[in-house]
Amino acid sequence: MDANKKFRLGVLGSGKGSNFVAIAEAVATGKIPAEIAVVLSDVADAGILAHARERNIPAQFITPGQFRTKLDENAECAFVAALQAAQVDLIVLAGFMRVLKGDFLRAFAGRMVNIHPSLLPCFPGLQAWKQALDHGVKVAGCTVHFVDAGVDSGAIIGQTAVPVLDQDTPETLHQRIHAAEHELYPHCLAALARREISVNGRRVLWH
Repeated sequence: MDANKKFRLGVLGSGKGSNFVAIAEAVATGKIPAEIAVVLSDVADAGILAHARERNIPAQFITPGQFRTKLDENAECAFVAALQAAQVDLIVLAGFMRVLKGDFLRAFAGRMVNIHPSLLPCFPGLQAWKQALDHGVKVAGCTVHFVDAGVDSGAIIGQTAVPVLDQDTPETLHQRIHAAEHELYPHCLAALARREISVNGRRVLWH
């Protein structure tokens, strides 16, 4: 990679975009030595697109197609084309609610990360904070991980523990996990942008 070329992030999201805002602020203050090249969403009125446009970051809605939980073939091609056109070095999933499949994963193998609101491998899938509370664990948290073909099963980059309080509801626990995500995700992205991370099998090593 050209030493003068900034590390470029492509962000995918489906919702309000609170993790995106935390990442964008960390980029703006130099905590993440990178630039956000493009923001893409499968939801036309997603808050993440509005947050990106407020910051003059290219933002685009791409119709997801006919399926509820994944992209159809045309949508997958459109997402891949947009990310390749933006010359992204890393794809950052920030509340993107669709499972990414074969061709997409192959196009960006080892260059896609996600944040999940549990201490993986515990409680993969939806509403992980509620799963944790229902299970009665005393410690929940969040995990940044590489994306592979499984559900929340890729190699773990970083984790933050969040205590579960006796008076917690799913909402209060989720809020505290969210706050932890906004610290952990930028921290991990900064290390990736600085090339301070390597992968050995399932182990992610920080240098």
